[in-house]
Amino acid sequence: MEKMIIFCILFFCSSMVLTAAPHRTVKYKQLLKTIELLETTVKDKDVELLHTPENPVDGCLFTAVTCFQKGTLKLQPENSQVNATFTQTIKVLKRFTFNNSGKHCESSCESYEKKTPKEFLKSFAKLIKKVIR
Repeated sequence: MEKMIIFCILFFCSSMVLTAAPHRTVKYKQLLKTIELLETTVKDKDVELLHTPENPVDGCLFTAVTCFQKGTLKLQPENSQVNATFTQTIKVLKRFTFNNSGKHCESSCESYEKKTPKEFLKSFAKLIKKVIR
């Protein structure tokens, strides 16, 4: 009886660990779709260039995601017809959280090269794909 209880506890704990990883992956995939949607509605001409993290080392992923979140607040909708969708998409990106690995990254957002909003979003999508793998 005692062995059966221990087995049940171990089984329950292991099943909880297995379900946590797919949930995170689903969250990142939804975020990726959100970024791709934003790419189609963002204004790309006559706008401010944005600091764009590219290929950050693993210890700097949290800093890179933070830079992308700050940059998304500077994005503008392509036209007034997409404004409502655009605003809702920005809110989703602003609420996104990424677990900090605890490592301190030496680079700051300003250390990254500035790029157009569409290039910025493509790099953000590339980073999220890296996190998913």
